Amino acid sequence: MSRRPDILGEFTADHRELGTLLDRIEAAPEGSAERGELLARLTDLLFTHCAAEEEHLFPVVQHDVPDGGALVFRGIHDHLAIGQYLADLQGLRPADPAFGTLVAGLAETLRRHLDGEEKVLFPAARKALPAAARTALGDRLRAERAALGPAD
Repeated sequence: MSRRPDILGEFTADHRELGTLLDRIEAAPEGSAERGELLARLTDLLFTHCAAEEEHLFPVVQHDVPDGGALVFRGIHDHLAIGQYLADLQGLRPADPAFGTLVAGLAETLRRHLDGEEKVLFPAARKALPAAARTALGDRLRAERAALGPAD
């Protein structure tokens, strides 16, 4: 049995990995290739994570959670802002003067978003969705991820 039996556990685990990658990017020497490599890993995880939230979690939150539409709107708004930072970083080398500024903005936006999901969205979903539904969503997400193969 998985240590993360439901979809909220899966997404919380993603959040931990995203936070760790952010910390490593910020700790890496400015202008280093390591920063660029870590950002590429963060970008890959963010795209798959955000897409999974929008596909699996947001529809049920919008339908089943009181004020779910507002929560989903806020989440999608954050995903778009995060995506814009990632788009702005595309093609920049870590030595580019704008790289550090954009990474700092991305980090602030992403940490605020993750914190909001864990303090507001996830508890609301946990309260509104039966454990069996959350587990079924987690099983479906894990199956889809397994079909895609291991993450690099």
